[in-house]
Amino acid sequence: MRANYGYADGSGEYYLTIDTDRCDGCGACVPACPAGVLVVEPDDDDRPRAAVRVELRRRLAEVCPGRAACERLRGATCHAACPRDAIRHTW
Repeated sequence: MRANYGYADGSGEYYLTIDTDRCDGCGACVPACPAGVLVVEPDDDDRPRAAVRVELRRRLAEVCPGRAACERLRGATCHAACPRDAIRHTW
């Protein structure tokens, strides 16, 4: 299953997707995110999974630069930190 966090507006689509079948809740992505948008929390089945912080879901594009910009500016991303390749950005 995929959990999509974010929104679409007139300027584009801004979704961070976590493949919950791949994510094992290890939390490696949390400190790797310079914007601090990720957290590990229980899913509907009470298993730990990465998720976008509730208070940031409607402002995701404001606080997260997206994969390409993050790689260029920071040299690493939540994508690179995830050992299970469970995270994707649409921008």
